[in-house]
Amino acid sequence: MAKQRKIINREISWLSFNHRVLQEAADTSVPLMERIKFLGIFSNNLDEFFKVRVATVKRMMDYDRNVSRDIRKTVGDKPKNVLKQIQKTVIDQQARFQQIYQSIIKELEEENIFIINEFQLNKIQANYVRSYFEEEIRPLLAVIMLHNVDRFPYLKDKAIYLATRLTGTDPPVETEYALIEIPGNISRFLVLPPQGEEKYIIILDDVIRFCLSDVFSIFHFDRFEAYTIKITRDAELDVDNDLSQSFLEKIANSVSRRNKGQPVRFVYDRSIPGDMLDYLIREMDLGDDDNLIPGGRYHNFRDFMDFPDFNLPHLVAHRPRPLSHFRIKPQNSIFEAISEKDLLLHYPYQRFMDFINWLREAAIDPQVASIRISLYRVAKNSKIINALINAARNGKSVTVIIELQARFDEKANIYWSRKMEEVGVNVLFGIRGLKVHCKLVLVTRKEGRALVNYAAISTGNFHEGNARVYSDTTLLTADRRITSEVRKVFMFFDNTFKTFTYKSLILSPNHTRRRLMNLVDNEIKNREAGKESWIIIKTNSLVDRDMIKKLYQASNAGVEARMIVRGMCSLIPGEPGLSENIQAISIVDTFLEHSRIFIFCNGGNNLYFISSADWMTRNLDHRIEVTCPVYDPDLQEELRTQIELQWQDNVKARILNRDQDNQYRDNNDKPALRSQHEFYSYLKKKTIE
Repeated sequence: MAKQRKIINREISWLSFNHRVLQEAADTSVPLMERIKFLGIFSNNLDEFFKVRVATVKRMMDYDRNVSRDIRKTVGDKPKNVLKQIQKTVIDQQARFQQIYQSIIKELEEENIFIINEFQLNKIQANYVRSYFEEEIRPLLAVIMLHNVDRFPYLKDKAIYLATRLTGTDPPVETEYALIEIPGNISRFLVLPPQGEEKYIIILDDVIRFCLSDVFSIFHFDRFEAYTIKITRDAELDVDNDLSQSFLEKIANSVSRRNKGQPVRFVYDRSIPGDMLDYLIREMDLGDDDNLIPGGRYHNFRDFMDFPDFNLPHLVAHRPRPLSHFRIKPQNSIFEAISEKDLLLHYPYQRFMDFINWLREAAIDPQVASIRISLYRVAKNSKIINALINAARNGKSVTVIIELQARFDEKANIYWSRKMEEVGVNVLFGIRGLKVHCKLVLVTRKEGRALVNYAAISTGNFHEGNARVYSDTTLLTADRRITSEVRKVFMFFDNTFKTFTYKSLILSPNHTRRRLMNLVDNEIKNREAGKESWIIIKTNSLVDRDMIKKLYQASNAGVEARMIVRGMCSLIPGEPGLSENIQAISIVDTFLEHSRIFIFCNGGNNLYFISSADWMTRNLDHRIEVTCPVYDPDLQEELRTQIELQWQDNVKARILNRDQDNQYRDNNDKPALRSQHEFYSYLKKKTIE
């Protein structure tokens, strides 16, 4: 019998997470329009997976054999084998995706919403489509006759194309191929004139298909076949060592080169004729290692996140209105609320606007001397940035540490860096070789003769868009044990050659791994001494091998561990002789679970932490991350309540196991408990009280 592995490959585990997203699209208890959005989320996730993770595995295949052992340790297998596993899993998931999509189409029809193609248009609809095409689409089309070019055109990442075969029989003409880029700057969906109670939508791809005779009207073709194709490219940045360029310039130049990365996936309409597919693969010089994935008639399903909802309330999810924090009162100073007692903001259950209002207050408060903040991702029209700019204009000293290498947000961060520099904000770009991933704010305020520090430490980005969807936690505190050390972190950004000691905060890359290991070891020692011992970990990803081995060691020592892992989990729970004292679940629901919360029994004197760091090697060793203790007993109770509700979830919780089959937890005839709904109710009750 083959020896069973103790670690699940992280890429395969990620695909298991995306399968949980697909389960939401299949769940008929989820409102129909929400299910369509989950299809879009699944598709967008898969795009990023290929751009980043698959691209990384492909790069590993190019390394010298001398480092193959290190590579195998990193990915858990030979890169070529991992790519084969990925391709098989993705093809299976794509087939399931198409089944779900077809079932959703039927359910839309039951609601009198019809997605029709170019062959199903009646005369009135056909005239409407042709008119729309002539006025809105045709001016945007880029058409390439492939027989006219010496080399096959370079296909852009994110774009979708119609590979078109043109033939003519009267008179007979030689078959030709053309390539049409589908415009990406216009809605993918055209809502057609309604017919009574019936509503009709045609997808942009089919609008173009319907009008192909107009596109090629100057030729003698009378038959047109068009099949959607799409290329996904390596999205990793290559930052060169040109000393004449600033770091900002290097990142900007590298971002501009991203669309020219090597292919990592080619998706095509599975109904495309074999000879035409062979022609495309040959002309694009693709091979088996480039992940050739047969798909459906339509690609870029991320656009379905913007599918028209026709203002039908029963088809959309009703998200509860974010609560005001019960200790933050209108017209009252938020600084006063923080100085009285620490508080936690739980997004999106509570208003992110409370945090923004704190920064707005700081921007105009004459007693505030300085504001320092670390930014990783911000919204397109960021109220956070506006508050910081306003603070600078009001004479405050404002320092912003902005991470230029926040993947896929580099352009936005470069733009905002320049905007802030224009008004005198001191913009720092972090530390070369270490992404600044921590989420920190420090506001220094003159109170009497003293300077008092106020801090915010968050598990998620200061991004009002994310705060409506991502479930995150922010601590607002004036506790000197914490604020004095947050100040040290910002001093380190100013003077990276200085080192500091920390008693409360746990920082990556120098301390997090060791401190977490010590905390687990402490539970092992307590268990061996006959004391109460347990560990609770809520994180997005758990893939670091050494941390997993340490958790296995704790399990074998009898320490019980409960894990709530949204995404990748390379640890195998519940295995006799390996991890029988570890249980793990994953929750995928309306809000994206994003907060990191760690709780250790500590002999009955429980230790609570919130963190920006997942249990991944990059977060532990290669980023600036902050894990912060929560000292206030009332706030500890809030965190424990959230964790306990999630652990009892029997509606959206899936069991994590070796098979990665994402079985829903059996409720054993208990009343249904959906943790996100219950935690909102808990916070609402505190607000009323």
